[in-house]
Amino acid sequence: MDATMEIFGQRLKLLRKERNMTQKEIAELLDRTDRQVQALEAGRVNVPGLTLIKLADFFEVSTDYLLGRSEERH
Repeated sequence: MDATMEIFGQRLKLLRKERNMTQKEIAELLDRTDRQVQALEAGRVNVPGLTLIKLADFFEVSTDYLLGRSEERH
């Protein structure tokens, strides 16, 4: 598993739980299935660029934070 995708998955899960959201709710936001969100959180798939931007905007964090390139959320 790629380290970047593992970090992305961990951060996505953290942000989702901070908002008390389910994987199903994130899936609906992204127009994806909950299995696809599970795969993202597990770091098993690469996140598409537009999905990355949508998540960063929704959670009000930078894409660099989501990808583990920065520890600062903004």
